[in-house]
Amino acid sequence: MKEPKTTHVLFVCLGNICRSPAAQTVMEQLVADRGLAHAILCDSAGTYSGHTGEKADPRMRYAASRRGIDITHRARQVRSQDFDRFDMLVAMDDSNYDKLFRLAPTAEATDKIHRMCEFFGERFARDWDHVPDPYYEGSEGFELVLDMLEEGCANLLNELEAADKDK
Repeated sequence: MKEPKTTHVLFVCLGNICRSPAAQTVMEQLVADRGLAHAILCDSAGTYSGHTGEKADPRMRYAASRRGIDITHRARQVRSQDFDRFDMLVAMDDSNYDKLFRLAPTAEATDKIHRMCEFFGERFARDWDHVPDPYYEGSEGFELVLDMLEEGCANLLNELEAADKDK
């Protein structure tokens, strides 16, 4: 019997201290809740190296902890081998989306790049074409981002499950 393929998802923002580690942790929690930890593995990275090795922004960790989400990721920069390792690279905004396209080693690798807003439902799709960077915002910015990521990650997971059933 053939082993089911594990899907690897990389979430990408600028510094890997707010949006992408939150997306990673939200997705991991959803995956675990559905009993799919063996089938979907997540990580996150940034297109900027200035925060490498740092924990997620304390304001994001606090906002997430209020929802029962524990962000433990340490920031890292996107690497060329990520395009081989991951099945999907999900950018939080157009700037990071464009940067991933420039970093992609092959035309085929660009097929793996997606925008997080592709997975927004009705609540956010109408008004948002990106996940805003809450770094310079107040607590409401972090709450908005978490709302967006909870919806987007749930829809992404639904799509991954549906695609797996179609195989």
